[in-house]
Amino acid sequence: MSGCNCQSSPTVTVKTTLSPSDENSSTQISLYQIHQMDCAAEEQLIRIKLSRLDQVQHLEFDFPQRKLKVFHDGDTAEITAQLESLGLDAKFIQQLGPALQSTAAFSSRYHIPQMDCYAEEQMVRLALAPIQTIHHLEFDLLQRTLDIQHNGDATLITTTLEKLALGATLESTQSIHVTTHVPASHQQQQRKVLLTLLAINAILFFIEFITGILAASSGLIADSLDMFADAAVYGIALYVVGKASKYQLRAAHISGWLQLVLALSVALDVVRRFLFGSEPDGSLMMIISLVALFGNAVCLYLISGHKEDGVHMKASWIFSSTDVMVNIGVIMAGVLVYFTHSAYPDLIIGSIIILLVLNGAGKILALK
Repeated sequence: MSGCNCQSSPTVTVKTTLSPSDENSSTQISLYQIHQMDCAAEEQLIRIKLSRLDQVQHLEFDFPQRKLKVFHDGDTAEITAQLESLGLDAKFIQQLGPALQSTAAFSSRYHIPQMDCYAEEQMVRLALAPIQTIHHLEFDLLQRTLDIQHNGDATLITTTLEKLALGATLESTQSIHVTTHVPASHQQQQRKVLLTLLAINAILFFIEFITGILAASSGLIADSLDMFADAAVYGIALYVVGKASKYQLRAAHISGWLQLVLALSVALDVVRRFLFGSEPDGSLMMIISLVALFGNAVCLYLISGHKEDGVHMKASWIFSSTDVMVNIGVIMAGVLVYFTHSAYPDLIIGSIIILLVLNGAGKILALK
């Protein structure tokens, strides 16, 4: 963080309204690396600066990677000059090509008071995925608002959001003529990333499961089955790349059921070890968990650049970030087992992993 206040910046929307003659123009996507962009204050500086350019149609921010996609007409010379003038070390990376366009007729703003993290954002995305009239979602977690571009009235959207019990209320609906830009052909990139994630998690599953049995560790066994669930998630996500949103939602539901079954099976093993005792190997727990931590960190890095490319990719990103925290917990349990010669730290971390998996499964399966 560069000492900025990320809470009070005014919201400035880059102009997206197009005249009918502009609908068939060739909108380009340019990718920028902005090394000093790490909070909402810098985002607002960029939005204010680029809002002066008529050629800019839409902006997509990726804070983990500190990257910005600019959807625009014409060349990038003026855009690059404006970004460089901010002193945020902005660099043009590459032209990603033309964008596909789909027209929306209305924009509705919702206030969702209990939406304050990516978990709730994922719930909202999954719930709204089957609604075919929705063209674009714009989340503001700081203000806890959601702007939805859509066709037709907002009755079904409002009903769906109210069912999530996050306190969603419709603040306004206005008629617009806007083009939502969707990057053309990211599907091959998604497939490549998901195949890599699938391979990493499948390998780690076998390593942790076999080692967990040898080390008599509930924590390692639980984490290995979590790896298996993640491999299945990535496999399912790979299947739905490029398919309609209803298939993405169905895939997310399948992954939720899979997590539920695995969590219950591991819970039975933890209960058995509580009742009959176990002697986990703390040193082996630490070594294997460090390997798993490295693998999950690689997965998280790879998926970060694609977490906005559909609900299936968003779910994959959330699973990977949770896995990193779980690995750290197993390492800490291994340290305690090694120095205290007690099985309780291992059983406790195993139970915590089960609760995390059950929580994730419950959120997904609650969506209707």
